[in-house]
Amino acid sequence: MPTPDLDPTHLTRDQVIAALRQMDHEGPRMPLSTVYDLVFKGKRYAPRAVAQLAFRLATGVADAPWPLPAGAPTNRVLEQLDFTIATKRPTLENSPLLDGDVAAQEQMQELYIGAARETPPAKGKKQGRPTPPDAANELEATPAPSEVHEPAPTYQRPAPEPYNRQQALNELFLSEEKLDTTLAALRRRRNLILQGPPGTGKTFLARRLAWLELGATDAQRVELVQFHPSYSYEDFVQGFRPDGTGNFRLQDGILVDFCQRAAQEPEQPYFLLIDELNRGNVARIFGELLLLLEADKRGPRNAVRLPYAPAGSPPFFVPENVHLIGTMNLADRSLAPLDYALRRRFAFVNLEPEFGVPLQEFLATRQVPAAVISRLTTRLTELNQVIADDPELGPDFCLGHSYFCQPPPTPAAASEWLQLVLEQEIVPLLDDYWLDQPAKAAQQKKKLLAR
Repeated sequence: MPTPDLDPTHLTRDQVIAALRQMDHEGPRMPLSTVYDLVFKGKRYAPRAVAQLAFRLATGVADAPWPLPAGAPTNRVLEQLDFTIATKRPTLENSPLLDGDVAAQEQMQELYIGAARETPPAKGKKQGRPTPPDAANELEATPAPSEVHEPAPTYQRPAPEPYNRQQALNELFLSEEKLDTTLAALRRRRNLILQGPPGTGKTFLARRLAWLELGATDAQRVELVQFHPSYSYEDFVQGFRPDGTGNFRLQDGILVDFCQRAAQEPEQPYFLLIDELNRGNVARIFGELLLLLEADKRGPRNAVRLPYAPAGSPPFFVPENVHLIGTMNLADRSLAPLDYALRRRFAFVNLEPEFGVPLQEFLATRQVPAAVISRLTTRLTELNQVIADDPELGPDFCLGHSYFCQPPPTPAAASEWLQLVLEQEIVPLLDDYWLDQPAKAAQQKKKLLAR
């Protein structure tokens, strides 16, 4: 049959809305496209299918073919009528969505979180004719799903309080010499890793080192992040991540945001604390930091272009006032050692279990009875010696003192508190340490728990 004599660019907004209304009334919606969606009133439609139906309604010919190809030519016609055309979310390379699998497309649509709303026309932009009341009412009958947002914070950062060297020595089970050498390493390299067995207060010390350098418990200039196996470069530096409407967009990670804040106050030190640093794929997460972390590679002169950054965007650099303090648990068998290229960017400080005078004095000030203190320190010291001498374990698997840093408020409850910590926190760890030697595990548990 002859092609209807109608220029496709002469479609009106009313005709397109009529097509959308008919699609909604006809039952199952036409399958979404594999590349673009027309987004209107919280719903998604295949742009070419919408244009074709609108064209048929305008010409009065039920099988009139839409004369323009899908993609940019069709999208331009619809965008000129102030409809929003959205690019599909990224999919896996071999996803059935890329092969036109209609069932998979419909399932994917059901998984959308929130829905994009129609973008209002910009001021001064040419608009189509007003929407007929009946068409608008039909489309607005089904309310659009609300957008997803992060919950509003219900807390405020605590006000900074002065923090000095004496306070640190009172809180930390470190000698003055060890504290001085640790601070010297942080000032020299600006990048420090605190490593040691579990329970040696690595994260606790990291935060106190930052406070000491700041002279106050300033939460505005101290940021804490924890690495884990799912953590990525896109989370830490920059990448495409979903926003509140379910769309993917380029977003800065924690590091870039932190460095931008630090660059606004170059005279003030900033501290990024990375807990469990070696639980993530550190070389992949850090990316350009292999270069930019070095003390002599800081500042704008050494800036580099980030891989995801659009053309023309400013390059990224690590300000000179940014310090990194990482912590590493050496007893985690699932972790691989740091590669040498990354290792030479940091200074390393070893932390060890402390069951000597500092811990004993700390517990005494908390009114823990002397008999309980003696039992705790004697048995943990003996157990750590057995662990350190075991060829399958070694010193990295010794137990730290932080298990015992929160005694009960009353002396009468101290004995039961110690027994419960040993039974519920230490004993399960021993079962795991000597999983293949149950007799040895039973022997050490018996010695540890004897009253």
